Amino acid sequence: MDIFQAFFLAFVQGITEFLPVSSSGHLILTSHLLGWADQGLAFDVSVHMGSLVAVIVFFRKDLTSLTISWLASIFKRQVNGDAILAWQLFVATIPASVIAWVFSDFIEMHFRSLSVVASATVFFALLLGLADISRNKVAPLESLGWRDSLLVGCAQICALVPGASRSGVTMAAALALGYSRDASARFSFLMAVPIIFLSGIYKSTQSFGEETPLLPILIGVIVSAISAYFCIGVFLLFIQRIGMIPFVIYRFVLGSVLFFVGMY
Repeated sequence: MDIFQAFFLAFVQGITEFLPVSSSGHLILTSHLLGWADQGLAFDVSVHMGSLVAVIVFFRKDLTSLTISWLASIFKRQVNGDAILAWQLFVATIPASVIAWVFSDFIEMHFRSLSVVASATVFFALLLGLADISRNKVAPLESLGWRDSLLVGCAQICALVPGASRSGVTMAAALALGYSRDASARFSFLMAVPIIFLSGIYKSTQSFGEETPLLPILIGVIVSAISAYFCIGVFLLFIQRIGMIPFVIYRFVLGSVLFFVGMY
């Protein structure tokens, strides 16, 4: 892997990881069109760690408060809104983590074809659009209940299929449950912290023994972190104005391109 390839793939990963547009679909399409070989697990871990750094830095105040309150709920039996949200994030992470641990090899073997990615890109775009259009409530994140947090966590299982988009399915689920666009996006981003961390640990154990030059790894972490950080900020700034429909339309176009490329 040369420097340009590492930079380009890391940039694509960073700007698509937290948008509801499927980062895996973009990476698969990019590599296919440019004839690049699979970047390897070590590089994959590096770009995801970069995305993790981005979301941690962006939500550092929220995460610090959540962590302090969570620890206080354990050791001091003091429970407040942040402690409850922290436990809800923990609960929401369990379903996808368990399914990924059991079926990850099966999914990697059978669900990474262009036809599957294209189908998931279009199908879950439709669900995202329907959830955004049909929402009749705009509940804030503070009103999130245990049932809803678990349902959003269960929806995250769908993101194990390449093309579905983790942020897309979790935002769609939250919107369908009556939460505002801002609340849906923020909960989705906060959910990214534990799930990306666990995914990174799992993939790191699989990448032991891989001989990957250090420079592409560093580029992957730095570029994906910077691009993801700015992407989160822009998305949260404009989400109330633009809604999800532009992303839905974009995903239909992306899915169509993926179908076309898969045919030829």
